Amino acid sequence: MANKTVSIIIVAAGGIEYLKSLLDSLKQQSYPLLEIIVIDNSPGQNLAGVFGKNYPEVRFYHAGKNSSYGTSLNKGIDTSTGSFILCLNDDVILDKGFIEEAVKAFAIHKNVGMVSGKILRFDRETLDSTGLFLSPFRSAKERGYGIKDRSRFNKEGFIFGVNGAVAFYLKIMLEQIRLNGEYFDSDFRFFYEDLDLSWRAHNSGWKGYYMPEAIAYHLRGGTAREVSGINKKYARRYLCDELHFDLVKNRYLAIIKNENLSTLIVFLPYIICYEILTWLYIIFFKPGVLRLFFLKGIPLQASFRKRLYLKKCSSR
Repeated sequence: MANKTVSIIIVAAGGIEYLKSLLDSLKQQSYPLLEIIVIDNSPGQNLAGVFGKNYPEVRFYHAGKNSSYGTSLNKGIDTSTGSFILCLNDDVILDKGFIEEAVKAFAIHKNVGMVSGKILRFDRETLDSTGLFLSPFRSAKERGYGIKDRSRFNKEGFIFGVNGAVAFYLKIMLEQIRLNGEYFDSDFRFFYEDLDLSWRAHNSGWKGYYMPEAIAYHLRGGTAREVSGINKKYARRYLCDELHFDLVKNRYLAIIKNENLSTLIVFLPYIICYEILTWLYIIFFKPGVLRLFFLKGIPLQASFRKRLYLKKCSSR
């Protein structure tokens, strides 16, 4: 591969200090070929004006009104020129060797299209993710989530997918699985867009790989939760009704688009249990989410059309 450039796409939601810390960590990377793109999704701020002078190597773009996380990433990827795409939340800091170590994984197997490093919390001892997996409940499962780093996950190996906060992709994989001109499905808005893309890639024969030497730090919930919920378990407790609606809705969309009938039957008891608990919680503790389902609904037709298209592509 002649082009070794890593294009870094950052979606900035307005945390000035978060973004500064991230950009500083990118300046210290040992990997030399970097293209840095910031999609400004912050309310009422001009990040180019704030950071442009001290970070002239960074290109800033406005996301547009009410752009979702996935839509903003799509814009950044469209403008990128690298063979590798690193998608980052703005509440992330990278160890200086992160990119150099992570890039090595793409050469391990021809079908590796996604790479995860060891993602820790800001306390440097609690794990945030060592790879994204598909649970029996057909929900996203972050391996190692919330436990202390005791060298349990120091062995590299294949994984299902990668966490969206620090997601490394091969550009040709993204182009191959692009759907309706989108890498990330804009119907998802927030949450599950990383599992959906990983699932879609997995169904197309691509693999994920975990590199423990590539270390990053993530402030879990720094851009989506209330302050009281940062780095806490049970994320849904700290989400506003709109985001909680996305969390529930997007799991359905991911299942509709990507699940095979045979595995759906196998895991149906788990799915039913998950549904019962989810809706009991909503009814008793989050009735506003129930109201949003009545007002907004779920884009079922669009999702089934996407499923049919993906099935046709996989059968070719």
